[in-house]
Amino acid sequence: MSDSKPPGPPETVRIGARRFEQSPYYDFYVNEATVLGVAAGRFYPSYNGEDPVATYWALRREAVLFDVPEKPWQIDGPDAVAFLERLFARRVGNLAVGRGRYAIACTADGGIFMDGILFRLDESRFWYVQPDGALEEWLLAHRAGFDVNVTDPKSRVLQLQGPSSMRILAAASDGAIDANMKYFDAGHFDIGGQRLYVSRTGWTGELGYEIYSDGAITDHARLWNHLFAAGAGHGLVFGSLAAMGIRRIEAGILDNLSDFDASMTPFEAGLGAFIELDKDDFIGRAALLGADRRSLLYGLECPSREPRDGAAIVDGSERVGRVTTGAWSPFLETGIGYVRFDEPGDRAGKKLMLDAGDGELADCRIVTLPFYDAEKRIPRGLVEAAD
Repeated sequence: MSDSKPPGPPETVRIGARRFEQSPYYDFYVNEATVLGVAAGRFYPSYNGEDPVATYWALRREAVLFDVPEKPWQIDGPDAVAFLERLFARRVGNLAVGRGRYAIACTADGGIFMDGILFRLDESRFWYVQPDGALEEWLLAHRAGFDVNVTDPKSRVLQLQGPSSMRILAAASDGAIDANMKYFDAGHFDIGGQRLYVSRTGWTGELGYEIYSDGAITDHARLWNHLFAAGAGHGLVFGSLAAMGIRRIEAGILDNLSDFDASMTPFEAGLGAFIELDKDDFIGRAALLGADRRSLLYGLECPSREPRDGAAIVDGSERVGRVTTGAWSPFLETGIGYVRFDEPGDRAGKKLMLDAGDGELADCRIVTLPFYDAEKRIPRGLVEAAD
């Protein structure tokens, strides 16, 4: 099996840009091969003409800068904590200032509406960083009765990821960012003369950071150039989703609206560890109290094929699930992906077949997620660069 990928993503179409937000970093990387995707109403580079496998190894061994569409929303006011406790299935009141926390918002039926990272900037001011979906409308729809404000800070996000990222940001911040900044810590730092919000988080399963611009106040060109100057000698390159997507699958990171949606509960998506049913009432809690705790979503390994979105998983002659996303893992040297089963159950270790729709079946094995590093030792900085 070749670990190379085609020169661009499949099913690319032209799309009008008027209703979507172009990145302020676009001009720094765009080329004739660039293909853009849309999430959270924002364009991002889905593919940029690079070799995804080479960029993947740069991510595993050195560092890659990604222009991502994540969108922060600010929630502040006297009732901010009470409002967010109502919306999210994890406790909010005990989140310390300068820390972030993965948090899920559920529908009244217990389905997953949204997942993202909640940051506490001060006692009554929070940012919730969404990947995709209609978050603003959701926040405004549930604001009645709470003294809170919901605003768009107009922040655009860069992800600096990889084992060299700490050294790069240390240089970029004149030593202010170092090993004392722990996983999910966040705060404001001087980055090349600009005060920016930085968190030690990311979407790759690697040691990494996210750098949030301050709307129109930020000189984006100055920030971009400053980061690459700091990355000189540390192997820093720019990358697109083509490489990031491989690594996020290896790390067991799920994508809202593709790997799960409102038709799945957090338990069915394998995210039950992030649901605190013993906290005060939150949207969806009543439904989740009686919900099936078994999972619908698992990983799959396919040594001979790269699983493709929508491919069927069959047991004998029966279709039992479908692939939500897949990739070829250069590190594991096998095809990997997620499979959403039609019915919940204990599937780990089962050997099934992948039907790619071309008349051929391929052996695959069902596994629990993530594919490795279940203790998150890599993003916590406890593991050296990949061999």
